[in-house]
Amino acid sequence: MSEKIDVRYVAKLARLDVSEEEVLTYGAQLGNLLTYVDDLSKLPTDGVTATAQVVPLRNVARDDDVRPALDRETVLSMAPQAQGAYFRVPRIIGEPD
Repeated sequence: MSEKIDVRYVAKLARLDVSEEEVLTYGAQLGNLLTYVDDLSKLPTDGVTATAQVVPLRNVARDDDVRPALDRETVLSMAPQAQGAYFRVPRIIGEPD
């Protein structure tokens, strides 16, 4: 892979502030990674079935156990902050006052 990776540009896109030492380190690491991917793309894959998952998946689930819920007043009394019948949580950034 002969292309030079512009680490500063990639860091800017990711909104990361990188030092000169990190530029050199990450540049070398990214270069090695892209060389490896380039090598993999040259492997013969004719006849290999495409797959999204190489390990069989299985769901591990338990039966629902229906039990009575806690009383609303009890739960709200244990909350750090409550407002009426609701939990009070910190304001989300950008939400109007």
